[in-house]
Order: sequence, then structure tokens, then C-alpha cells
Amino acid sequence: MLMSYDSYMRDYVQPMRDDLTRIGVKELRTPEEVVENLGNTEGTALLVINSVCGCAAGQCRPGVAKALENDVKPDRLYTVFAGQDKDATAKAREDFLSEYPPSSPSIALYKDGKLVHFIQRYQIEDRSAEMIAGDLTTAFNTYCTK
Repeated sequence: MLMSYDSYMRDYVQPMRDDLTRIGVKELRTPEEVVENLGNTEGTALLVINSVCGCAAGQCRPGVAKALENDVKPDRLYTVFAGQDKDATAKAREDFLSEYPPSSPSIALYKDGKLVHFIQRYQIEDRSAEMIAGDLTTAFNTYCTK
């Protein structure tokens, strides 16, 4: 029996989802989940726009994981998966990243509902995971303190 395309993609993408969920990042799979979670304007929140590309695997997800080892980190951690959870990703971009062109992977940090730090794909693809982690750690130390 042949596997359906949707089933194949779910199996193929699951390890890429697990890279973030196993470190405590909550997936937002629907537009409603995006609004419900990112619409909470108090405190700090990290949003990772995940992707199947090589720079997501080699730099973005490992950089996020390393940054989250920092003592200071956002109150809430979220992810949407570009190309997979299309409606959720579109909602996040439309409502919470509208001043930037679509970029995946990318990483956004919010404080009290305001976007305070954004790392776009072009700032990920030619940098190491350690450099991305350093950038995020600096942002966490700046914006995530009480």
C-alpha cells in the first residue's frame, strides 16, 4: 500500500517539529491558537517560524535550543511551521509580523505584545547556531528581565 502525500509529509516533518517541542516550545497549529496565545500581551513571548530548509535544521533550531539554556528566557515559547501549518503561519505573519516580509525560518521576540527583536532568514542562513544563540541570549537578557 502506498503512503499518501499528507501522511508522508507528517512523518517527514515530525522530527523537525520535535526539535522544538522537546525543549518546551508549544506548537500553534491553527489561526485560532495563534491569536489566543500571541494575543496575550503581558510578559515576553518567543515565536519561531519553523521550516524544512537546511538553515532551520543547521542553525535556527539548534540556535534556539542553545539560547534557551540561558538563565533569562521568555515567559512563553511558541512555534508555527511554514509550509505545513499554513493558516496558522499566515495568521502569525498577518497579525504579529506584518511589518516584515514572510521569512522562514525566522525568530520573533515580543514584550508586552510589542515585537522587540526579529531575526529573519537572511540573518540565519549564513550564521552559525552559536551566533544565533548569542543574538537571542542578548535579546533575552535585554527584554526578558522583570
